[in-house]
Amino acid sequence: MTSHWSTALRAELTKRAELHMTRVGAPGYLSLGPTPTRLFETYADGTRHGNFVNASYQAICAEPAWHARTQKSHSQAQALPTEKRPNARELDSCNSSDALLMNCFCYPGAAERAIAALLPSVSYTTPEFGVHGEVALVNGERDTTEIDMRIGSAIFEAKLTERDFTSRPKSHVERYARLSEVFQVGTLPQTSDEYRGYQLIRNVLAANQHGWAFYVICDGRRPDLLREWWAVNSAIRDAQLRARCGFLLWQEVARMCPSPLAAFLAQKYGLGDGLS
Repeated sequence: MTSHWSTALRAELTKRAELHMTRVGAPGYLSLGPTPTRLFETYADGTRHGNFVNASYQAICAEPAWHARTQKSHSQAQALPTEKRPNARELDSCNSSDALLMNCFCYPGAAERAIAALLPSVSYTTPEFGVHGEVALVNGERDTTEIDMRIGSAIFEAKLTERDFTSRPKSHVERYARLSEVFQVGTLPQTSDEYRGYQLIRNVLAANQHGWAFYVICDGRRPDLLREWWAVNSAIRDAQLRARCGFLLWQEVARMCPSPLAAFLAQKYGLGDGLS
């Protein structure tokens, strides 16, 4: 069941998206169902997209690897109007955490500024999105599940309105070669047949294997996600690895952004005061 916190934030973002659509004249449509979500589309001239601040979208279009990230087909096309399904993309949704991530970290100069202010121990490099974790499995193979973003030696998992960090059967999680070396497995959040916080577990394992730092980026309006992260973080055995694993709030990131981006984030997402 979707948490109260997730439901409330979805409702707020949909309302804000409606106001944003009206204010900027952005093309878009609503999903089907009793609680529809606003999705945005590219403007007719192809140079703008209603779900992105203009400077971020132009930077994305100019970088092939970034632009490719925006072309992921929508995973729940059946929830969209029939005529919109062929061209719908994941990052069209007003609830997309990846769209928010790219708005913040593709805006010219914003990523370097945010990293310097919030994570001074991280050496800045151009953000990469959809990086393969290459986490070792017991059978000698590698799990290539994607990580949302990497900057230098730090990886990031972005969340917004997602219900949780997903659950997976114990047999799936126990395929990882260093699971019991990295975690006190008995204290991980779990049921009799599943581990909760699977994405967190996987990314901590990736951080351990490659010597990376790992940060969750989530919204201050989602204390449930912070609690889930705390439950996984506290099960990490090694103190040095645990110290390399932390979190940022979108509100913190927004306050470090250049003024035009900060204003966009305040209006469309309710982040900060837009007065960076």
